[in-house]
Amino acid sequence: MEPDNRSKKAICADELRRKVLTEELEPGVYLDETELSEAYGISRPPLREVLRQLAGEGYVVLHENRGAQVAPMTHKTLRNFFVAAPMIYAAVTRLAAEHATPAQVAGLKDTQRTFRKAIAAGNAAERALWNQRFHSVIGEMADNEFLMPSLRRLLIDHTRIGMTFYNPRKEAMACVSAIAADQHDDFIALIEAGDADAAADLAIAHWELSRAQIESFVTPESIHIPLGRAPGAEEQRAAS
Repeated sequence: MEPDNRSKKAICADELRRKVLTEELEPGVYLDETELSEAYGISRPPLREVLRQLAGEGYVVLHENRGAQVAPMTHKTLRNFFVAAPMIYAAVTRLAAEHATPAQVAGLKDTQRTFRKAIAAGNAAERALWNQRFHSVIGEMADNEFLMPSLRRLLIDHTRIGMTFYNPRKEAMACVSAIAADQHDDFIALIEAGDADAAADLAIAHWELSRAQIESFVTPESIHIPLGRAPGAEEQRAAS
């Protein structure tokens, strides 16, 4: 294993991001600064610098006298997420097709290869993290300081929602994941070709696929029991 040459602050920040995205740290939970200081071997001042950085990125919320709280997912934030997502994804992807460099396209291809490996392995956390990375790279291509903070915040909640509903063992969900992965390949082709209109249209279609998947998760499947009839009622009538 290669040595990790990052600073303790960088390691702490990266691991906290990962834990928030994978919901190892659940939305709304408060972070214990004493535990974090001991876990990462850093004192309170640099830890608070890390927490301020994560607050600026949207991972945590800082409260006076209560400390850092993992960004909550309330009814309001989720509603706003669904309203804003298609607009921001389309705008970012359009700009990416206009501004992407060959080096960035190569990086996006590398990210896509790793994303597909995570899907093949059935690793929900890695799948979610590499999907988040794929769309973050598109945001870097867009190179817009006004859109990037909004995209970053969207991707935090989108990744956390994905961790909640993704189940690689469900056939329908595996099929949707395959379609989404193929759409990633289409993103790469359109961005590389500089086709901004088609890239923006694909961003909307990609969002609609994700939105439908989320809706199917929150809508319970029918258990096929006639209304007003308790389970086992037919058997009891046949035996009487």
